[in-house]
Amino acid sequence: MRKISAQYIFTGEGNPLKKAIINATDDGVITDVEYSGGDLEERASTEFYNGIIVPGFINCHCHLELSHMLSLIEKGTGLGGFIRGINTMRKAEANEIVAAAVKADRQMYDEGIVACGDISNSSVTFDVKKNSQIEYVTFIEVFGADPSKASKRIAEAEAVKNAAEVAGLPHYVVPHSVYSVSQELFSKLLEYQSTLVSMHFLESPDERLAVSRRCGPMVDSYIALGIDPASMDPPPSHLDVALMLAQKSSRLILVHNTCITQQESEMIAENGNISWCLCPSSNKYITGGTPPAEMLSKTKGQMVIGTDSLSSNNSLSILKELKLLQDDNPILPLETLIRWATANGAGALGLSDSLGTIRKGKKPGLLLIENIDLQNMKLLPQSKVRRLL
Repeated sequence: MRKISAQYIFTGEGNPLKKAIINATDDGVITDVEYSGGDLEERASTEFYNGIIVPGFINCHCHLELSHMLSLIEKGTGLGGFIRGINTMRKAEANEIVAAAVKADRQMYDEGIVACGDISNSSVTFDVKKNSQIEYVTFIEVFGADPSKASKRIAEAEAVKNAAEVAGLPHYVVPHSVYSVSQELFSKLLEYQSTLVSMHFLESPDERLAVSRRCGPMVDSYIALGIDPASMDPPPSHLDVALMLAQKSSRLILVHNTCITQQESEMIAENGNISWCLCPSSNKYITGGTPPAEMLSKTKGQMVIGTDSLSSNNSLSILKELKLLQDDNPILPLETLIRWATANGAGALGLSDSLGTIRKGKKPGLLLIENIDLQNMKLLPQSKVRRLL
């Protein structure tokens, strides 16, 4: 049994607790949280740490199978250029992909991540996820702008789905994005949507051009793949697709949202089952943009955090993402940012029964964030995280 305390405990529920004591079993199950009222008496065997203690981080968006692409794609190419880079550079030997995935999985664990919503286009990383100390929720991502290949794309997804079932991984078949699926493919994918959906959404203004006018840098990337723009038949609009998915599924995670409008966000969030996933490092890497975090936080949707992949990020650190969000949105309290990265993320992935908050009976993982400004409750450039449980 361990007794653990710090200047503040961010339980993920209510206000931070000053010098409370967390009682936990050696394997991490919370047995009690003692509220000291800020006056912590010296007690034998109580571990006291300088900083704040938070639950384990939830990474709601990653592409583990792209980990071998670290630093391969040039920064600032825009989404069209990034897609061309992915299509030309992602192929590699399976052992290279797996070795990079193992390393990335360990990096996430060391950075305090306890669960991850991971995008898979194949089954190559399934053994890594199966044997990981991180709890993975796998999104089997489907794309295909050519309507004549819709049935083939579904068959490929079914094969990956079967492999996920064999591996015992929780999984969901989902569309990649609005611009990358034909109406025929999207209609077929709607048959799979009932519980949880994750989809890339309005990461760049170029997406709107691709959907509404079939032109622009996004379409250029498809032309480079030999796809005739005249054959593209995307769904009518981003808003229509989001509303359909929100009505069809229990929970919908929309990822990036960099150029979403206030009206769109309010209309979509009105469904009450929306999570806005922000990946600021990836946005800066690809387009130089930033997500409208403050605006989205005022809707009925809940905010969650992702790292995206090492093809568009130089690390898989949730704390790094929180620092960027704080820099861009200094009005947001640290308590709020921590909740986005913990309790909200667990809720979005359907893992709230065990993760996300420090509460009796849960096994959320305990992290210490050190070197922070406790007086103003702000992260500092030198703030770092380490696991306690």
